[in-house]
Amino acid sequence: MNVYLVRHGDDDERYRGGWSNLPLIAKGIDKSKKLAEYLVSNQNNSIKTDRIISSDLKRASMTADIINEKLGVDIKYDERLRENNNGFLAGMLNEEAIKKYPNAFFSSLKYDERFPGGESPKEFFHRIRKDFFDIIKENKDVENLMIVTHAGVISIICHIIAKKRWSNKNKSLKIPKTSITKIVINKDSKNICYIGFKPHLDK
Repeated sequence: MNVYLVRHGDDDERYRGGWSNLPLIAKGIDKSKKLAEYLVSNQNNSIKTDRIISSDLKRASMTADIINEKLGVDIKYDERLRENNNGFLAGMLNEEAIKKYPNAFFSSLKYDERFPGGESPKEFFHRIRKDFFDIIKENKDVENLMIVTHAGVISIICHIIAKKRWSNKNKSLKIPKTSITKIVINKDSKNICYIGFKPHLDK
């Protein structure tokens, strides 16, 4: 199975992400359209898509919908692909979040420390590790699966596939908005082909 992990387009960075349900901004819509054009022109070459599964958070589902306007494949929305649950901070203005929760940043949390009203990095890791492979099993009939999700989710998946230790203290992988990360999963092997591929933005 070829798995294409797509990071969603740009949302409003004045607000905290996580489980925020804010939509794409104009820049994110434009990047998503460029990705869609690239994908439709490569369906018979390097990248094929038979089904799309997207996080149900708006910035991801909008990206998936824009892509699917061009591809027209089976599409599903799945809450299991959500970013780290940052609880009360989701969708909060950064200025307000710093005042109310000055130490509540993902990279500053202890591994087993939860966001206020949310989950810990440890819980996030174990959730994605379980749910990603459950989703792969549920779609084993699909040869080319596209998953539209979030940088944190893609990072965890890449660390698992590469058999590297993951922590919220790790240096962030370079996963640009609307970039593609390709993973090949076979019966006996799991390999990363590339991370953060963005030919539609490099022109």
